[in-house]
Amino acid sequence: MALGIELQKRGHTVTIATSSSYAAKITSEGLAFHAVRPDISLDDQALLAYVMDTRRGSERVLRYVGSAVRESYEDTLPAARQADLIVTHPIAFGGVMAAEKLGVPWISSVLAPISFLSACDPPVPAPTPWIVKVRALSPGLMRLIWQLAKYDTRRWIKPVLALRRELGLPDRGHPLFEGSHSPQLVLALFSRSLAEPQPDWPPNTVVTGFPFFDRHHEQAQMEPALHRFLSEGPAPVVFTLGSSAVGAAGDFYRDSLKAIRKLDVRALLLTGPHPQGLPETLPAGVMAVPYAAHSEVFPRASAIVHQGGIGTTAQAMRSGRPALVVPFAHDQFDNAARVRKLGVAEVLYRSRYNALTAEAALRRLGNHDNAAARLAESVRAERGIEHAADAIERTLRK
Repeated sequence: MALGIELQKRGHTVTIATSSSYAAKITSEGLAFHAVRPDISLDDQALLAYVMDTRRGSERVLRYVGSAVRESYEDTLPAARQADLIVTHPIAFGGVMAAEKLGVPWISSVLAPISFLSACDPPVPAPTPWIVKVRALSPGLMRLIWQLAKYDTRRWIKPVLALRRELGLPDRGHPLFEGSHSPQLVLALFSRSLAEPQPDWPPNTVVTGFPFFDRHHEQAQMEPALHRFLSEGPAPVVFTLGSSAVGAAGDFYRDSLKAIRKLDVRALLLTGPHPQGLPETLPAGVMAVPYAAHSEVFPRASAIVHQGGIGTTAQAMRSGRPALVVPFAHDQFDNAARVRKLGVAEVLYRSRYNALTAEAALRRLGNHDNAAARLAESVRAERGIEHAADAIERTLRK
């Protein structure tokens, strides 16, 4: 959305091809929309719980997307035929194949450092922090581990590999590893504060900074009741689980409410479209709303408790407020480890999160105030959207 809006301002025609549930959001910004399966809804709690599993969530996502790759490819083709350039998400396998089949220039993106699967700066995939210790021994040993992972994960994406062969596309390597990166341009859409370029990243990578966007097409401005709440008392602790983990929250919000009572602080709970088992009447100084723009409420928080998704992590880094990161799955463990290393966050694994551990972690967050403020200045200066759009235009000119 952020890139599309920026490119449209520069005179380009932009189409976003994705699940039909995003149609209204995309068209509300004046961008063209094209429906591509699988048709995923963030209101499907059963699906969200299934794919947010700590140990097997990433495998389940890849198997799910892989099972629909033929439909994704076929749906993408009509839009791809009208395109001068295609920019893909890391697991948009159908989009990559459409670009290759039609010979349309293709740019790949990396949303978080984990997607580079680097041996020089290895990520912390859930729940295996031992990988960091392996890296300390030898990048060569880490490369061996990635080779084993490449062999094992081919089972997850068999339909992707089969369709590539059927279409007569060349073997570009593993679609999750080297095959996921465009030979023309790789956009690393995150801050250099999270990760500096590594020797084993693609040489045509541009680290742009974060492309921020969190407008809600059905909620143009902050609700008056929320504005009053934020204005009429001390800065609250903000609790949020982003757009996906919020559908698999379990006891997170109930435990958070207990921790708040022990700390005797104000709190804002962003609960998504789910009741989350909270009482109908909340204690004084506590407010729960389904949605609020992170860019508006995070800077007004005393601290932020979040799941560590890359979008939420970016907004927390920009806000200047310390965070308690409670990773659930996927890239969240690695993002959490990186912001902890920056000195702006505490980390508490989801399996260990309860009222007592949350209370103790929140009491420690005051130690991170200065580092969080310094990091925010750096992130705000990066101009990620503009740098990414500049890189796209340079590729178009070529």
